[in-house]
Amino acid sequence: MSFPRSSLLCQKSFGFHCFVFFLLFAGFSFSEDPYIFLDWDVSFIMASPLGIKQQVIGVNGQFPGPILNVTTNWNVVVNVHNNLDEPFLVTWDGLQQRKNSWEDGVLGTNCPIPSGWNWTYEFQIKDQIGSFFYFPSINFQRASGGYGGIIVNNRDVIPVPFGTPDGDITLFISDWYTKDYKELRKILDEGNELGVPDGVLFNGLGPFRYNESVVPDGIVYSTINVAPGKIYRIRVHNVGISTSLNFRIQNHNLLLVETEGSYTVQQNYTNMDIHVGQSYSFLVTMDQNASSDYYIVSSARFINEMFRDQVTGVAILHYSNSQGPASGPLPDGPNKDDTYFSMNQARSIRWNVSAGAARPNPQGSFRYGQITVTDVYVLLNVPAERINGQLRTTLNGISYLDPATPLKLAQQFNVPGVYKLDFPNRNMNRPAKLDTSTINGTYKGFMEIIFQNNASTVQSYHLDGYAFFVVGMDFGIWTENSRGTYNKWDGVARCTTQVFPGAWTAILVSLDNVGIWNLRSENLDSWYLGQEVYVTVVNPEITNKTELPLPDNAIFCGSLSTLQKQQSNKFKYSEASVLSSSSIIVFGLIIIWLSLFPLNISSHGNLF
Repeated sequence: MSFPRSSLLCQKSFGFHCFVFFLLFAGFSFSEDPYIFLDWDVSFIMASPLGIKQQVIGVNGQFPGPILNVTTNWNVVVNVHNNLDEPFLVTWDGLQQRKNSWEDGVLGTNCPIPSGWNWTYEFQIKDQIGSFFYFPSINFQRASGGYGGIIVNNRDVIPVPFGTPDGDITLFISDWYTKDYKELRKILDEGNELGVPDGVLFNGLGPFRYNESVVPDGIVYSTINVAPGKIYRIRVHNVGISTSLNFRIQNHNLLLVETEGSYTVQQNYTNMDIHVGQSYSFLVTMDQNASSDYYIVSSARFINEMFRDQVTGVAILHYSNSQGPASGPLPDGPNKDDTYFSMNQARSIRWNVSAGAARPNPQGSFRYGQITVTDVYVLLNVPAERINGQLRTTLNGISYLDPATPLKLAQQFNVPGVYKLDFPNRNMNRPAKLDTSTINGTYKGFMEIIFQNNASTVQSYHLDGYAFFVVGMDFGIWTENSRGTYNKWDGVARCTTQVFPGAWTAILVSLDNVGIWNLRSENLDSWYLGQEVYVTVVNPEITNKTELPLPDNAIFCGSLSTLQKQQSNKFKYSEASVLSSSSIIVFGLIIIWLSLFPLNISSHGNLF
């Protein structure tokens, strides 16, 4: 154990002062689970990602926002100041918020943070490791930024199934429009499509000018600096609106090691299709001769050939001994329309069943293929259609309608008429409608969900609160016989999966996390137009406390607005909840010691 620099004080102080310091330090060092405190200012800042000045959403003046770097079981306290001109919420994509959907940051669980207010999230990252990201969950705001990475490291006692890399790099790839999110939102509200994106960004920056006839001059691009012979862990997140992107690094292999909290079977890829909302970790060895820099490419999949160059992002991999700039054509990716390649690649990603993750037992010790399914839902996606004159998207013919009162608050206070537990498990032969219908999940049940995509574009689906097992995908219509193709042993556990057009994807999920959880399309336009549903999971045993209570700083809205106190959302660092029991004991001992042996401090702050 290493002591902080201030412990040198003990070399010049009396013994009881050293003891006081030791108690203070020990209280924080040996407490059950550490806390990290963050203060985030969310505001508009100006940027020119594609060479055109525009307003984006920054966190602490950064676009993308800061990385949340923590370790399994740490407690996170984030005080969010909303300095936008409209309400705001941030959600933690992939963090399961065990027993605590109060902190999930979506409209079904939280009232938005009003403009000019601050609100504090407090949650534990329980039994998770891996690569995730956060982003604004309402008002189409993610289209203008506000996102950032989440790294959850293993505890020291849990071995990682690969050597410690020489560096850790986070890359955000995304389609991008030069219109801001309010303009894009208006386009959708008026019943129109967004059209082809204006470009693709790497870490909020536009493409390197690899071709003067394609990329205009003056665009700032992203450069990743590396050293020859070193191995780097590169975490890649597709934080875009609706475009599947193919990621590749010129002349370098991508050794896949982790995706969304699961260690994978380690396989080399020359490129990887990363769909909206998905996250991957690769180990990349810097084994080239550095005769020049190398291209890092993120290009749109399944798009009209005439827009291929427009929707291609390019960053630069720069060796410290590089002999010149990158030049020549970009490295080839897969055929732009080859969905079979993409599906086969997705099927090749397997769970590393022998590796531990957040816990010491191997991932494969949870034998999901041997568990009896209790509920089956086949969720049908069709092209957007008009409902009551508005363009809407649906699942099983229902377009989700956000009520004024969040579902979780309505459940807590028994507010009638806010939502129904009657979401159909199959598509109903009836006209599409707007409704606030939820899935009634069985606590500790084992649910099978089949996403059937009868539309013409790739859709990504995400479930808050859980990691699910991707057990099958194929083209055509899912039938009962399709279960014969399921992977019952090493299907990867993750939180976001793709569903190809004219195809289906099947997942299995163990409903062991009490709460109300958002199941949504990660394609931002589809989500905004209504393609989501909530899964309600309630423990019927009232005496069994399997859920954390309503936070003291909860914001109230809708039919519960009268309960709201003026700025009751203000964060107090002095709240007892931020201290472990051992820390409280330690502080008590410190107070006793100080009362018996008061410290003498000179005007220069030196201890005598």
